[in-house]
Formats: sequence, structure tokens, C-alpha cells
Amino acid sequence: MSKVLNIIVVILLFIGFFEIGLFSSYTIVTSEVPDIGELIDLQVNTVTNFFSSDNVNEALIKNPNKINITNNKDVAVSLENLSKVDGINLDSMNFTTYNSTDGDEDINVTIEALGYSAPNSTSGQVVISQDPEYKVIANGVAEYKDGGFKIKTESINIESILKLYS
Repeated sequence: MSKVLNIIVVILLFIGFFEIGLFSSYTIVTSEVPDIGELIDLQVNTVTNFFSSDNVNEALIKNPNKINITNNKDVAVSLENLSKVDGINLDSMNFTTYNSTDGDEDINVTIEALGYSAPNSTSGQVVISQDPEYKVIANGVAEYKDGGFKIKTESINIESILKLYS
């Protein structure tokens, strides 16, 4: 019984020191007295959101479904403009979703594509690279229209642009 009591005391001391450190660092960073209730609510909300059923389901979800999009060129132009790359490879574009593709409702789509940078010119020569230099990852909303899925280009949001090294 004393081992269990010792473990509980150690856990309580750890939580106590953590909270004291949080309050003191908040005071140092903001130069204000911390609102203890608000900070504790923030911690409780963060922990409950972390263990919410939505996050657990996202971690346990099956592989995404690959879908075909009818407006590839419009999406590529939108990705070029948003990501500031010089070109998008249409053949490399990949569209996936975790949503059901059976219904008539809009679905969230993850877009992955390879991008090219502007050609380099050195001493009067233009060197055009055949290899993509960027991987663009974006999200968008697709609707079922005219027998296929069409991405609403105004809904496209760039998630990340990764520089590829060869």
C-alpha cells in the first residue's frame, strides 16, 4: 500500500511543479499575472481534444480513397498561383479522400503534385530542368458534377511545399 501511496505523491508533485513552472513562464513571457482558471481550462481542453473520438478515429482510419478529377488543368493553374511554383506536372497529380464517394455531397480532397521552379539562365544559356523540385500538398473541396468529381478551385488551400533534393 505504501508503494502505491508513494507513486501517487510523486505524480501529484510532478503535476504541481509543472503547474508552477507554467504559471511562472507565463508571467515571464507576457509580463502579466496569469489567469489561473483560464490556463487550467486551456490545458483541460487541449487534453480532451487530443483524446476526442474524432482524433482517435482519424488515427485509426483506413487508407485514403484515390479519386479521379475532371478539372485537372484548372487545379494545376490554381496550385501554381497559390504555391508560386513555375509549373505543375499534370501526370503527377494525386487526389485522395477519406470521405465516402457514393453520395451527392461535397467531399474533402487532399491534392499532391510535383512542381517545377523557373528555368535557370547562366551566361546566356537557359537550362530547363526535367526533374521536379517541389512537392505541393494542398486540400480542397470536390463536388460531384457531370458524371465526375470537380474540385472547387476557390476552396484550394496549400498545406505545405516541400523542396525535393536529388
